[in-house]
Amino acid sequence: MDAARRIEELRELINYHNRKYYVEDNPEIEDYEYDKLYHELLDLEEKNPHLITPDSPTQRVGGQASNAFEKVIHEVRMESLQDVFSVEELYAFDKRVRDALGQADVEYVVEKKIDGLSVSLEYENSLFIRGSTRGDGVVGEDVTANLKTIKSIPLRLSVPNGVVLPYLEVRGEVFMSKKDFLELNERQEAMEQKPFANPRNAAAGSLRQLEPSVTASRKLDIFIFNIQRIEGVDMPTHTASLEFLRDLGFKTSPDYRLCGSIEEVVAEINALGEIRGSLPYETDGAVVKINSLAQREILGSTSKAPRWAIAYKYPPEEKKTVLKDIIIQVGRTGALTPNAVLEPVRLAGTTVSRATLHNEDFIKERDIRIGDTVWVRKAGEIIPEVLGVDFSARPENTEEFKMPSACPVCGAPAVREEQEAVRRCTGIECPARLFRSILHFASRDAMNIEGLGPALIEMLLEKGFIKTIPDLYTLYQKREQLIQLERMGEKSADNLLESIDKSKGNDLSRLIFGLGARYIGKRAAQLVSEHFRTMDAIMAASAEDLQKVEEFGEKMALSLVNFLSQDQTRHTISRLKELGVNMESTQQRSRGGVFEGLTFVLTGTLPTYTRSEATQMIEERGGKVSGSVSKKTSYVLAGEEAGSKLEKAVQLGITVIDEDTFKKMCGL
Repeated sequence: MDAARRIEELRELINYHNRKYYVEDNPEIEDYEYDKLYHELLDLEEKNPHLITPDSPTQRVGGQASNAFEKVIHEVRMESLQDVFSVEELYAFDKRVRDALGQADVEYVVEKKIDGLSVSLEYENSLFIRGSTRGDGVVGEDVTANLKTIKSIPLRLSVPNGVVLPYLEVRGEVFMSKKDFLELNERQEAMEQKPFANPRNAAAGSLRQLEPSVTASRKLDIFIFNIQRIEGVDMPTHTASLEFLRDLGFKTSPDYRLCGSIEEVVAEINALGEIRGSLPYETDGAVVKINSLAQREILGSTSKAPRWAIAYKYPPEEKKTVLKDIIIQVGRTGALTPNAVLEPVRLAGTTVSRATLHNEDFIKERDIRIGDTVWVRKAGEIIPEVLGVDFSARPENTEEFKMPSACPVCGAPAVREEQEAVRRCTGIECPARLFRSILHFASRDAMNIEGLGPALIEMLLEKGFIKTIPDLYTLYQKREQLIQLERMGEKSADNLLESIDKSKGNDLSRLIFGLGARYIGKRAAQLVSEHFRTMDAIMAASAEDLQKVEEFGEKMALSLVNFLSQDQTRHTISRLKELGVNMESTQQRSRGGVFEGLTFVLTGTLPTYTRSEATQMIEERGGKVSGSVSKKTSYVLAGEEAGSKLEKAVQLGITVIDEDTFKKMCGL
């Protein structure tokens, strides 16, 4: 079989299985078999680039989105709906509709109101040509490259034989499932990035990424719920259009209900209200639409919303129950989070027996105690939370709750830093925070283990290949198992093992920074390594000794002493030493260089140097780099998008230099 025929056959097969998996939720083959088909197509297209077409499954991810999304003018306005909050308002809507139409018989369609981001998808001759956000309803943004990463969006429509479809524009709702939302926030917190407030914000933020590969990693999905414009086909009703869209390959509005009266509409809305909490995606109401498209034309729209549809919003459900206990959960960053154990209560369609209490300040401000009767609701219809206490029902002899001073998982000290609301475990071997500890240890400014990213660390922990940081240096014993891991292979495994082995020779300062003691950043790690020269000397130093190190204050000194005195830390360092990791300083800051006695602050993005490279150049010439601008600052090296540091430098009269001036000062 020639390449062109095989490529076309593979595309049809992959598109078919994509639809079975992502649209119909009925996969017919295993992931392994699918991956083989996909990679065969990828290989053939790489060898025959002239045969690559825009609708090929391989073209979903990898394109570059523009730095600023282009504006799109919607030919058909993407209208918003009028909201109602009571049954009385639903009956009033029905009366307005029937009065305007002059007839008693009206069919309605009730759909779930998915809480996501509304988009338009445009097709010419069955090929996906453009996708855009709703924006203000008249002007949106072109996010075609990012929408192509959503596998439930067909790149080519499955048009029935005999049907000619020159143009089609549909409207849908991009969303993130509750499961994927919670997993994304876990990753955000593990990377010390701000978690998303709710699935809608997560979906919106993910769809507007400048890099499509980031969007692809966020597991977005879509439901199509309306035809905006169509050429070549006439549709009599909304339900007929949804069936037609489904046949074309779209994932359409789920489990909609055709109702012959407003009474049936109310019954369906009540039924949805009972189950919506158990749905895999977030809903914030129900949408009621007239089924007849001819009747819609008669009714038209106001300046703000269509007269033929309305959105019913469910009131937030709050219930009382008894708080039986407070347990502490330790997250990946080491954060101790108090959680309420509740007398089970039915809430937003599911039975709730646990709820978050956020942090110790939240508990203290609301005086929440074990045994209290509390008000509970679901924040964003997903995460149960305690709102407050019914003090009139408080039993006698309840006690004020105190957060533990030790980690309940590993027993290491749990410390609350200044200006932080959370208490964190400080144990470097704590199983709960091991992911974050290894991620930091392997980072570029620490041990710089290339290839050891979040996904691989997750896999190594899940498989039990590593249980502590030093286990990284025994991974070579599991080379054959590593090769078998998803997306690994022989070359990647060997590159990883080589990078791990190479990291053994790093300077002591990298190891100190990589261990992750509080307040000990890259600069502090360099200074303490230069001063004491060996790990043994640092571990033997007192807080008073450490305060003799340049830039070390009492807080930093005490933090490092306490960290290094922990049994877990000592055990980790002992094992690393046994496994051949360097424990001595191999570098010393130059003295008497051109920058001796000078302090630099870096801000913004430099044209050619990274911040790390510029810092190294300064330190090699005897200078030092500070993170904040003060009267002691000698120069501020500013690049593009310099922020508040530049403003403060101007206010204090500090000399500001650019990269060209900096190069001249370095003698380059």
